[in-house]
Amino acid sequence: MTSFHTIDTIPELLLQTLGTLGFSHMTEIQEKAINPILEGKDILAQSKTGSGKTLAFGLPCVMQTNTSNYKPQIIIITPTRELADQIAVELRRVAAYKANLKILTLYGGVPLRAQAESLAKGAHILIGTPGRIQDHLAKETLVLDTIKTLVLDEADRMLDMGFYDEIVKIGSNMPRNKQTLLFSATFPEKIEKLAKALLKQPLTIKVDTVQEETKIEELVYEIEHKEKALNTIIQSYKPDSLLVFCNTKVEVISLTDKLYKQGHSVIDIHGDLDQRERNESVIAFSNGSKRIMVATDVASRGLDIKDIGLVVNYDIPFDQEVYTHRIGRTGRANATGRAITLFTPKDAQKCAYVLQKAKKSELKALRVDPKFKMQNQYDTLCLNGGKKTKLRAGDIIGTFCKEIGIENNLIGKINITDTKSYVALHHTAIDKVFKALKKVKIKKKKYIAWIL
Repeated sequence: MTSFHTIDTIPELLLQTLGTLGFSHMTEIQEKAINPILEGKDILAQSKTGSGKTLAFGLPCVMQTNTSNYKPQIIIITPTRELADQIAVELRRVAAYKANLKILTLYGGVPLRAQAESLAKGAHILIGTPGRIQDHLAKETLVLDTIKTLVLDEADRMLDMGFYDEIVKIGSNMPRNKQTLLFSATFPEKIEKLAKALLKQPLTIKVDTVQEETKIEELVYEIEHKEKALNTIIQSYKPDSLLVFCNTKVEVISLTDKLYKQGHSVIDIHGDLDQRERNESVIAFSNGSKRIMVATDVASRGLDIKDIGLVVNYDIPFDQEVYTHRIGRTGRANATGRAITLFTPKDAQKCAYVLQKAKKSELKALRVDPKFKMQNQYDTLCLNGGKKTKLRAGDIIGTFCKEIGIENNLIGKINITDTKSYVALHHTAIDKVFKALKKVKIKKKKYIAWIL
């Protein structure tokens, strides 16, 4: 693996930031893409999620941004709000070395007017979904004539969602000499068509184009009753975290309710939740205060959570590309994972593509522990303050440990957004902290607390 230090144009402060974040060596996609992007080439890259592609395009974008000019210079288009948020988080971490760089997200579920006001104040890097970007262009609250680089992330998913015309139209609002970077997990004909429409003599890069069999163990179980089969799998494999995919919102809500009544720590995510609810579902699952997430395919893209031990396809995915993205939620980066698909005899033809590559197993061969429940050791405490009130993780930890008297090892992951902070606390400590915060201040300021 090649070190980031081998790229001469990366400034020392950025190298220090990368080191602090734990990035010392480049992944394959980073090694192949970063230099050509810095040289101004258009890129057509095939790379699965979890390969490090966000940093592959994000690092050059941050480096090449001119912070003295507050007009948009980079625009990154993604299929989902979740992915837009995760890219924004990653880029803000990398951009910590560069003062005054402003990154703005544009997606639905948030008032258009609030985004328009932020746009009016200026931003360097925009990250958004096709529909909301189109809304701003239509209302003339967004002008793209200063864009230097267009990034299309998970382009195949955007085309699956029917956004071809929108993407081409958005691109037509930018300078013709812009750089275009297209990243896709698969290369169907639609991607080739989009590439011809937008890219100029692109460098084609293909990395991790096939799911590594050694990283993700793929299993299939032929079953009669899905709910019973899922319980058997939970009580046999005993995963630390479990992501279950259903095809419909109704099934997600129903299964979540059943798992909750069985004593499991579970949360759901689907398209009917508003943006705050979706964000909080992801936070609760990623910080361990919920151990099972039941999701529609809104979560098969853009859900970047480390250490998901097991993915279960409760319903068979609609097509092979969806399957690839679902199971790609486990075995991310250098980790290993396991993906299980359930199917009934009548579904055999529908999931033939899974049966061809996955190992067929039998439920009766599993050893079941009927007492096992996926219960959480942590709960999430919320505070009504975040980045805008200059609240930092160190401030929270200091107050909880020194002022309230909580052991440091009882504090889990801390997520801080613009207006809220979410703290995973061991269930033996959360009530003490919650009660204490009615009197105790953090950095001389009183915060309202509640349990998620």
